[in-house]
Amino acid sequence: MWCNAFNNQVVVHPLVLLSAVDHFSRVSRSNKRVVGILLGERNGGQIDILNSYAVPFEEDKKNPHIWFLDHNYHENMFSMFKKVNAREKVIGWYSTGPKIQPADIEINEVVRRYTPQPVFCIIDVNPKDDLEIPTQAYVSVPDISDTQTQRNFVHIQSEIGAMEAEEVGVEHLLRDIRDTSVSTLSDQVAQKVSSLKGLKKRMDTLADYLKKVAAEKLPLNHQILYNLQDIFNLCPNLQLKELVTSLKINTNDNMLVIYVASLIRSIIALHNLINNKLKNQDLEKIKRLKDEKQEKKAIEAKGQGEGKKNEDGSSKNDEESPPKKQA
Repeated sequence: MWCNAFNNQVVVHPLVLLSAVDHFSRVSRSNKRVVGILLGERNGGQIDILNSYAVPFEEDKKNPHIWFLDHNYHENMFSMFKKVNAREKVIGWYSTGPKIQPADIEINEVVRRYTPQPVFCIIDVNPKDDLEIPTQAYVSVPDISDTQTQRNFVHIQSEIGAMEAEEVGVEHLLRDIRDTSVSTLSDQVAQKVSSLKGLKKRMDTLADYLKKVAAEKLPLNHQILYNLQDIFNLCPNLQLKELVTSLKINTNDNMLVIYVASLIRSIIALHNLINNKLKNQDLEKIKRLKDEKQEKKAIEAKGQGEGKKNEDGSSKNDEESPPKKQA
């Protein structure tokens, strides 16, 4: 069964990454690693890791072979998860590593009680390289020597994948993180630059491997050479005049669309600015007329009040004045 493990492809879903990061941020205050169980499904040669949960784990920093994994807690948690979704089985376990530790093969043997071929996934919660995915998957295979038989980890292919519902959830989460001031075009350009950097890094790795094989520092692997030949066969021949002309025409068309779109965007922004200025002028004029009208009313009311006051004063003086004596 372990021979087929090399052909397996592990697909880690976003919920697993979020759960592992949350587990690490809640528990690991002393910057120690955390351990949990992976749940998912096996579909032929593809292993989908759909869910996970944390498991209490402790290990001695001085002696890495002294560790504790609460398998009773794991059994209780799995029984509850099984009631929610019976299709999800125990696929393996994860660790925040960031590298394989000496006790990992022993922990893997404990997980083998619940699944015959567990997948060990290292999830790097503090990735330093943005061009690499933060997961690495391994399976244990027997290594038969002259004296004893032991198991060692072998790397298998892994990737980050998501279903449609998960993609929608991730998009909603990214809305709070993404800078809204940056346009979609800038995002696409940044993604293209990141992809080119990743391609360059892998090309440097291939060139370094071929140089070491040519210098007989590494053994020749025919499967790797076959894959390299397939890659080169898929590359287009950029020396053809028709292809170069087509690429130039396509590039010019795209740049023309971008240029026209930029012009239209600038004109619309200028148009909105002028309309806003005219609207503000109208509002200021209306406000000024309103203020003048209110001021005029206040002046009239003040004049009427003073006139009434003068009339009341004169009538009062007439009443208080003594009558004139007749001669």
